Amino acid sequence: MIYFNKPHLTGKEYEYIADAVSSKKISGNGKYTQLCQQYFQNRYHFNKCLLTTSCTDALEMAAILINLQPGDEVIMPSYTFVSTANAFVLRGAKIVFADSMQDNPNMDAETIEALITPKTKAIVPVHYAGIACDMDKIMALAAKHNLFVIEDAAQAIDSYYTGNDGVKRPLGSIGNMAAFSFHETKNIISGEGGMLVINDKKFEARAEIIWEKGTNRSAFFRGEVDKYGWVDVGSSFLPSEIIAAFLYAQLEHLDAIQNKRIELWNQYMTELKPLSESGLFTLPFVPNYASNNAHMFYLMFESLQKRTLAIEHLKKNEINSVFHYLSLHSSPFYKDKHDGRDLKYSDLYSDGLLRLPMFYDLAPNDIKKIAEVFSTIEVATP
Repeated sequence: MIYFNKPHLTGKEYEYIADAVSSKKISGNGKYTQLCQQYFQNRYHFNKCLLTTSCTDALEMAAILINLQPGDEVIMPSYTFVSTANAFVLRGAKIVFADSMQDNPNMDAETIEALITPKTKAIVPVHYAGIACDMDKIMALAAKHNLFVIEDAAQAIDSYYTGNDGVKRPLGSIGNMAAFSFHETKNIISGEGGMLVINDKKFEARAEIIWEKGTNRSAFFRGEVDKYGWVDVGSSFLPSEIIAAFLYAQLEHLDAIQNKRIELWNQYMTELKPLSESGLFTLPFVPNYASNNAHMFYLMFESLQKRTLAIEHLKKNEINSVFHYLSLHSSPFYKDKHDGRDLKYSDLYSDGLLRLPMFYDLAPNDIKKIAEVFSTIEVATP
């Protein structure tokens, strides 16, 4: 069986977890939390990083930090994971969904301005598959209309955007804030885990308070105040040192992990190109302003029927493939709240996108087998 995903261990995870346990400090914001946060700040020049128990928690923190109020509107893609929306719905926001682009699942920046109203508070671009949204256009709109930009960079570790000025910027460093995921399906993992990046310094002090249950506890431990208390809203967003220790072992091998994943991604492109040219499916498109972090490899089929046949064919040959999101605007929870606009490309990806196995320990021969199995499928014709 070729699995869809298998978590990769670098070899130091158990050692660092044991070290964290033996230190008698496993509740969070200890040695390994600091090492991880410093790693990201040093490597990607993020202003401030706070590890969280999930990307969902990081998004919820961002919603609190922008003082989102009931009735405020937040623009985001419909083709995304439910956590992107839930974080803002929990604060009472109205979600305004944007359609995807024709050639990739990211939100179409050209459609955003028509969605902005006096109630709009933020734009949440989701960098699907680690491929950058058109951030120049999004940031220009945010500046024009005085909006916050919160990057959902769950899948975008070590991925970049090159702007019109020619400057290459890490995803997560462009908006006011950004949220990352270290779920076991991501490139760098800790089982469950996430991180909030605060690029706008005016949010820095309050973010730390919200992160620490609404207290100034972190400032107390640094000796900046003589006692700590409840000073703001917040929750227990920080992860344990065990999670942070596991994550740090992964971060030490980030370059090796990324290089291997990119090799596998490129092999997929080479092996599957002839079948794409025959019309069986469409291969991923990476805009010239985006880098590729090889988070996933997906194919696009013309219809739900053809994708279903492909999944069944692969399964018969012991290959596990998976579709992805169902458009949030047509979900049971939100369809009655959606304004009725047709988001045809979002629905197109919901029906046609298929994710193939993609993980560090996937073998080149596995990809060859997947290509060979696809060559025997018959879904190209109606």
